[in-house]
Amino acid sequence: MVGIENNECSAPTVLSLIASKWTIMAMHALQKDTLRYSEISRAIPLISQKVLTDTLRKLERNGIIERTVYPVVPPKVEYKLTDLGTKLLLVTEVMAQWADDHIEAVWLAQKTYDEGITVR
Repeated sequence: MVGIENNECSAPTVLSLIASKWTIMAMHALQKDTLRYSEISRAIPLISQKVLTDTLRKLERNGIIERTVYPVVPPKVEYKLTDLGTKLLLVTEVMAQWADDHIEAVWLAQKTYDEGITVR
């Protein structure tokens, strides 16, 4: 593959795609519809314009979303998940289910750990 050396592991590369909560939120916003930038922004109200722009560029660069620019005035740009993005979204849904199923155990582990830290 172009730009990938034989000794490079694929897992860190793929995990970095979904390491940001904004990435997953943008993908979820696009899961059912093709949306314009403003619609994605409304779907993720706490995200800044810069972070949303950076997130969409990262997703486009990695083939997760497709950006279509229409030659009209005013400019019209739409975003949609690619087939690759839809498949990745399925992985994040499994992760979200794991989180729902195990969050109380995680909280308990954090509390137990933190209480042990104060004793030391």
